[in-house]
Amino acid sequence: MKGVCNALLLGLMAVGLARADMGVAIGQPGFFGMIELGNAPVPQVVFPQPLLVQPPPVGVMLPPPIYLRVPPGYARHWRWHCHEFNACGRPVYFVREHWYNQVYVPYYLHGEPRRDWDERRGGRREGGRDRGERRGRD
Repeated sequence: MKGVCNALLLGLMAVGLARADMGVAIGQPGFFGMIELGNAPVPQVVFPQPLLVQPPPVGVMLPPPIYLRVPPGYARHWRWHCHEFNACGRPVYFVREHWYNQVYVPYYLHGEPRRDWDERRGGRREGGRDRGERRGRD
């Protein structure tokens, strides 16, 4: 019995290591996971309040919220998927796909958001320029 348990444990560890080796980095297609904001622009989130599946026991401090990028549909059915991200006991904000691709990835890769992103309006400028801007000016 002990040998079976050890074999199972080693098999699970091998699967975990294989998944880590195949890991997709932030900014690459197929990345889903926690986003470290640092000095990044303020994220646009799916829900205004963080989701929490399992509240902590009485007297235990609630951990700070985390920001996640998840596949489509995961946020709506978070209680079924929170274990995949080890986040069932944490408050979670889900970042919007457009914000992740247009703001966060360029910031993460190059240290600055795209120039045609207008945070004040929460989206792209019309035609890549703000109204009233002339070509050649930023």
